[in-house]
Amino acid sequence: MIPAVSDRQPTHPPSTSRVMEARGLVKRYGQVTALDHADFELLPGEILAIIGDNGAGKSTLIKALSGALVPDEGEILLDGSPVRFHGPLDARRHGIETVYQDLAVAPALDIADNLFLGRELRRRGILGSLLRMLDTRRMQAEARGHMQDLKIGIQSMRQAVETLSGGQRQGVAVARSAAFARRVVIMDEPTAALGVKESHMVLDLIRKVRDRGLPVILISHNMPHVFEVADRVHIQRLGRRVAVINPHDFSMSDAVAIMTGAMAGEEVSRG
Repeated sequence: MIPAVSDRQPTHPPSTSRVMEARGLVKRYGQVTALDHADFELLPGEILAIIGDNGAGKSTLIKALSGALVPDEGEILLDGSPVRFHGPLDARRHGIETVYQDLAVAPALDIADNLFLGRELRRRGILGSLLRMLDTRRMQAEARGHMQDLKIGIQSMRQAVETLSGGQRQGVAVARSAAFARRVVIMDEPTAALGVKESHMVLDLIRKVRDRGLPVILISHNMPHVFEVADRVHIQRLGRRVAVINPHDFSMSDAVAIMTGAMAGEEVSRG
């Protein structure tokens, strides 16, 4: 029997038990309402997948959570405290790192330079403070440590990113986010355009990030991947959250039915 999707307001845990939360987000583009009083919550130590049909508002929601846009209404909370992001740098300062679909890597630079891109380490003393010389040796060593922590099998940190496979490039982007995130890692379609073997490598990386204590927000159109790694699945439809399901209690067909409105799900169901 298919578990019913509740249309009643669930009893929430205390707000402080949520790493990240959004309440009543609204974003309009002229006559188009991309977010229609959307709610969201991320719990400690989980992989939360966000799914929805085209036009459901997934991308707009993620842009609001990552600081890429400012919602017209509503609020975002971190560890129970309201925050307002005026740009992606604000989100990063609050410990939120995003792995974008295009990876945002510099192909001609090596792995270590990519990991520290925009956050380069300077040499200590006068060489760093006045001459602004980079501490290349330290960046190489720390990059190697970050890659080893996630068990990404690349031997040399001096290897140019453009020489890596698609899965390895994704691994560099994931390692960079895991290295600097303090609260949340957001991953936008991390397995898009990857083969089967590389996709499973990236899914393993996502689990390792979660197992290190960082909650992960995963946006994906790949339903098998979502059901393989997600602890909970946030379903977005017509600009708002219509359900949160446990993938152990619902099938992929159920999730698609909720996405399309064939199965009722006006609020949230927790498995």
